[in-house]
Amino acid sequence: MTSVHGVAPSGPVLGGGPPSPVEPPAKPMSWAMLSRAMAVPLILGLVCFLPALIAAQPGSGTHDTGYWLQLVLTCYSGARLATMILSTRRRLLQGVFWMFVYIAMGVAPFAQAVIGQTPTPMVGPRSDLVTAIALVLVGCAAFDLGALLASRRPLRRRTAARGGGGRATAHPVRLRLLVLLAFAASGYYVLKLGGPAVFFSSRQEISASVAESGVVSGGSNVGSAFLKGFGTVPALLALLFYTRRLVTSRRARRAPSTVLAWSALLIVNLVVNNPVSNARYWFLTVLVSLLFTAFPASAAMYRSVLAMGVIGALVLFPYADRFRYDDSGYRPVESSSVFEPLATKDYDQTVMFANTISWVDTRGHTYGRQLAGSVFFFVPRAAWSGKPEDTGVRVGQWMGMNMTNLSAPLWTELWVDFGAPGMIGGFALIGYAAARTDRRYARAVSRDGPGPGSVLAIAAPLIAGYTFILLRGPLLQAAGKLAIAALCLALVTSFRDRIGQRSR
Repeated sequence: MTSVHGVAPSGPVLGGGPPSPVEPPAKPMSWAMLSRAMAVPLILGLVCFLPALIAAQPGSGTHDTGYWLQLVLTCYSGARLATMILSTRRRLLQGVFWMFVYIAMGVAPFAQAVIGQTPTPMVGPRSDLVTAIALVLVGCAAFDLGALLASRRPLRRRTAARGGGGRATAHPVRLRLLVLLAFAASGYYVLKLGGPAVFFSSRQEISASVAESGVVSGGSNVGSAFLKGFGTVPALLALLFYTRRLVTSRRARRAPSTVLAWSALLIVNLVVNNPVSNARYWFLTVLVSLLFTAFPASAAMYRSVLAMGVIGALVLFPYADRFRYDDSGYRPVESSSVFEPLATKDYDQTVMFANTISWVDTRGHTYGRQLAGSVFFFVPRAAWSGKPEDTGVRVGQWMGMNMTNLSAPLWTELWVDFGAPGMIGGFALIGYAAARTDRRYARAVSRDGPGPGSVLAIAAPLIAGYTFILLRGPLLQAAGKLAIAALCLALVTSFRDRIGQRSR
C-alpha cells in the first residue's frame, strides 16, 4: 500500500487510518551529560566537603598563616584534580601529578596542621614551614603555566619517509630479546635471593636476602639497585608490551605463542613485582601502568583510577605497609580517626621540605651537586668518594634522626640545587612536558595511532605510575629503575614503518 504521493508509509496502517509513528531508538547517555551531573558533587567533595571535614577534627594546630596557606593549597589542588577527572581527554601524567599533590601535599599536611602532629619532627622555625607551603603553591602554579603553554602549541604530525622516520614502535625481534632478558634477569634475581618463597614473606626478609647475596659492598648500594632493577623492570615492561598486543590485536589473541608468553610473564611478575616484597610506591607503579595499558581508551578506567586513588590513599595506603616487616617487627596502626594516620605516618613531604629549607639556610644551596649524584647514580662510591647521598638521608642526618629513609619531594630536590628560580623553571618545564606527552599519548592510543607496538602507549602509563616515586623522592633512589626502563625501551624501539603493524 502506498500513500497518495506514491511513498510507502513508515508504519503499519490499520483501518485506512494515518500511519502510526515509529519510536526513535533511545540514545545512550553521553559523557558530557554524565560529567555535568558529576561535576557539582565531585568538586564540592574535593574542594569543600573533605577539607571542611578535616578542619572540624579535634587537635592542637594553630590557625596561623601556614594553616590558611595549606587550606588554599588543598582546595587549589582539589579543584585541579576535579578538572582532570571531568576532562573529556585522558591526561595521564597531569592527572597523576594532581592526585599526588592533592593527597601528599594537600589533604595529609592539612590534617597534620589541624591535629598538630607530623610524621617527622620539624627542627626549624615555623616560618620555614610557611615558606615550604608557599613554595609548593608556586611550584603548582608553574606546572599549570607550563601545561597551558603546551596546550597553545599544536602537535606536529610525523610523516614517515620511505625507509624510516616513522613513529616509535616496538621491533618484533628486539621485543623477543626483551622477553628473554626479563626471564633471565628475574630468574637470576629469584635464585640470588634464595627462591620464590622469600618474595612472599616481607620486605625486611628481602633486604636481608639482598645483603646476604653479596651484591652490597663498601657501603655502596649500586649492586643491590641493579639487582632489584633488572629483576623487576624488564619483566614489567615485557608484560606491558604483550598486554597491549593482546588488547589491540585480534591476530595476537589468536596466536598461542603470544598468549603463552603473556601468561609466563604474568607469573614472573606475580613473583618479583607483588605487593608483599616491593615498596608500596613501586607496586602503585605496576598497578597504574598495567591498568592504563590494559584499558588504553577507557575513559571510565582513567577517571576511576584518579577518583578511587584518593580514597585508597586516605583509607588504605597508611595500612599498606603490613609486609614491610615480619610479624615480630610489625606495629599495627591504632587510631580513633581516619585522618590520624595521615598525621602520624608516611606523608612527611611538606614537613621534610621545611626541614630542608632549614638545612639549606645553614649549608647553602648545592648548585646541581645533588642532581649530579642522581644522574650518575651508577657510579660506585669506591670510584667517586664524594658522591652525594640521598637528599632525604643528608637532611635526616643533619636532623639527628636514627631512621633516615625520609622523603625528599621534587620541590625539595629543585630547591636544594637551584633555589626558588630553579624550582619555578623546573616545574614549568615539567608541566610543559607532561601536557605534551599526554596529548601524544592520546594520539598513540587512538584508531589512527601506530598500532599494537606503540612505544609511547607503554611509556606514558609507566611514567604516570612512576610519577608517584619521582614526586615523593629522593631522586637518587628513583633514578635506578627509571634508567633501566629507559634502556629497555631504547632496546625495543624502532622508527621504521613496518608493513602490517596496524593489523588488528
